[in-house]
Amino acid sequence: MTFTWVDWAFIAVVVISSLISLKRGFVKEALSLLTWIIAGVVAWMFGGALSHHLAEFISTPSFQVIAACVILFVVTLLVGALINFLIGELVRVTGLSGTDRFLGMVFGAARGGLLIVVLVGLLSLAPVQQDPWWRESALLPHFLLVADWSKN
Repeated sequence: MTFTWVDWAFIAVVVISSLISLKRGFVKEALSLLTWIIAGVVAWMFGGALSHHLAEFISTPSFQVIAACVILFVVTLLVGALINFLIGELVRVTGLSGTDRFLGMVFGAARGGLLIVVLVGLLSLAPVQQDPWWRESALLPHFLLVADWSKN
């Protein structure tokens, strides 16, 4: 089995994601992901309510909603980052950092694999099946199998 540049790019994504998560640890990575999800939900659910309070500062209604969503998203990210820092310090002080980092590496590898599955799924919507890099890849069929499975 010979790897193409696409296969090496897939490996690089998984390795880089794993190394980043190895450095940060599982707790920080999981809390970071959770914070982004919560920030999106908060902005989505409460952006409209906050936008009414911005009417005296912003005259265009669509900009009011956009500004409200951005404000809520950023504030939620900042609060989440503070909580993430405090819990990360707690993990460090308790001496669980080795286990946390190992689990972080596993989490990072899974995140990298998921990123590739999403990318392959999106690319499969384009007419790339005839391209040589698509046909000759050794790893792409495995990721495509998962992407196709996730669509159903």
